[in-house]
Amino acid sequence: MQLECVFFGPFREAVGRKTVRYETDATTVGELLSNLEADYPSLEGDLLAADGTDLAGDTVVTIDTRHVTHLEGLGTPLEAGAVVRLVPSVYGG
Repeated sequence: MQLECVFFGPFREAVGRKTVRYETDATTVGELLSNLEADYPSLEGDLLAADGTDLAGDTVVTIDTRHVTHLEGLGTPLEAGAVVRLVPSVYGG
């Protein structure tokens, strides 16, 4: 299936562009993030926690504007054409 992945901040720098039309066999958010880390090695460890059971740090992932933690987390199913936004942790003041 094809998804639209939109990257923000350092994620955009790691991927080299803001939006990627991404072809994947992933059926869940967790599988998608694992695939993205494999296809874009500079993202490794930034999307998934080291044990693969949660998002890394305070990374925010939304599917069609809904935060995945308000859905089924990494087990959230994907649908063709979905827009996945990946936002890194932001700290500062």
